[in-house]
Amino acid sequence: MEAITGTEPKRGYHSLEMEEMAMARNGSRARRRWTTAVACLVFVPLSVFVLGRAYGRPSFEWMQAFGARNGEGSSSTLSDPTKDKLLGGLLSPQFDASSCLSRYQSASYRKASPHPPSPYLLQRLRSYEALHRRCAPGTELYRKSVEQLKSNKRTAPMECNYIVWIPHYGLGNRIVSLVSSFFFALLNSRVLLVHVPAELADLFCEPFPEASWVLPSDFPIKNLEKFDSDSPQSYGNMLRNKVIDNGMRFSANATLPAYAYLHLPWYYKEWDKVFFCEDGQQMLRKFPWLLLKSDHYFVPALFLVEEYEAELRRLFPERTTVFHHLVRYLIHPSNTVWGHVTRYYSANLAKADERIGIQVRNLKQEPVPFEFLLGQIVNCSVHERILPSILSAQKKPRAPVSGAKVKAVFITSLDSRYSERVRDMYKEHPTATGELVRVYQASHEVEQRTEERQHNAKALAEMVLLSFSDVLVTTACSTFGYVAQGLSGVRPLVLMKPWKSSLPCRWAESAEPCFLIPPRGVCDKHSGFDKGMAKHVRQCEDENEGIKLFD
Repeated sequence: MEAITGTEPKRGYHSLEMEEMAMARNGSRARRRWTTAVACLVFVPLSVFVLGRAYGRPSFEWMQAFGARNGEGSSSTLSDPTKDKLLGGLLSPQFDASSCLSRYQSASYRKASPHPPSPYLLQRLRSYEALHRRCAPGTELYRKSVEQLKSNKRTAPMECNYIVWIPHYGLGNRIVSLVSSFFFALLNSRVLLVHVPAELADLFCEPFPEASWVLPSDFPIKNLEKFDSDSPQSYGNMLRNKVIDNGMRFSANATLPAYAYLHLPWYYKEWDKVFFCEDGQQMLRKFPWLLLKSDHYFVPALFLVEEYEAELRRLFPERTTVFHHLVRYLIHPSNTVWGHVTRYYSANLAKADERIGIQVRNLKQEPVPFEFLLGQIVNCSVHERILPSILSAQKKPRAPVSGAKVKAVFITSLDSRYSERVRDMYKEHPTATGELVRVYQASHEVEQRTEERQHNAKALAEMVLLSFSDVLVTTACSTFGYVAQGLSGVRPLVLMKPWKSSLPCRWAESAEPCFLIPPRGVCDKHSGFDKGMAKHVRQCEDENEGIKLFD
């Protein structure tokens, strides 16, 4: 598959890339609350916390062979090759395993999921794959659908209906919105096609057997990244301009386009949000082609659409497993990226008794002081017994123990200082438990370079490496962390933003991501938003204004 990113300004890839959102939503209010929030934080004191010198910066050697032949190094020792490579039937067995090594090998690097997919979800996935084969690019049905699209007129109903996903913002944002778009396609029997700019070529494997999901280069609608809320074919714009009336019916004298554009990034407008209303969902079925741009995990909002309730209950009897199942179904690193992952894992993480993943993100527009965030990482991890405490210089260290337990700590951050300081602490002081702690960081990019292929390959590789962890520590509101926890199915310990919580950290209730900026007040009394959220949709742990799925 080719690229999945646009050419936005440089941003850090580890989180929901929403510096502007943060300023608009929090602004000076968040800063004013800063002092009070900091005063409320209660940290567990360490015996010693050394703030001394930093060691050499992490090596980039693991990624320098980015252009190496596919699959090189991917035959490294698997943790447990007997594990279920089809993930309980989630994956189709129809693929040639060598074409995408990660598809059937990933299970061997992770703990088995305690959440089996429902038989009905498996049935629907197989049905979707058959639909995709019938309607994919290169088929006669696709050709007929494109001919109608070229006419820019809505004519007779077509056998194949499509949703075209347009990438937006950082890689974590892209993955959570891509999974959300597939969720929408599954509910509405649409074929998902993805627009893939060239800077992320060779990132993902094809997820559907015998058919591509890549939007062909000769697709008649160009410059997809430039679509916005004011585009003439924007669904919200058509509502605002009364091409569609308030009853969600087309105006009698309207000339209807063959497609509608759905503008759903964090900065969407009121009319755009009608997408999440039941009437809006029904109206959109009249369009054979939908183009969708988002940077959110918007799945929880669709759980509030009443007409989907029975279907969703059958698909996901465990509501908190939606992202876990769908991201593992869709997202498989290419052989090139998988080679980087397995080489690094074998060299650094494979022999540890326990693997701990720590994902750190510090937004430029909502900065947490370095020492403060470092204190959260260390104190929370020690308090929750993820990391061992250390002995002070006055205490006599234990004698070295033969065969002592080794904990491998894999840290991802744009900044190398966090891993350097944690490494210093355990390098210069023995642990109270006698355990050995080894700290690793694969790269530190300083800032986002979304337009660079190698940068995005590193980001995906590190998400996957994090997902191999036995325990995860993530940063609040980070889509980078959301992807890692979804792939692993691990419930993370979340480092809270000090202006959002009086607690420095808390355990998430599941691996489900948060829909950080859901629509409110846009639907009628029959909507889930206005009649009161369903018992399985509640406020997120890491974002007070967000919503999340709960069981």
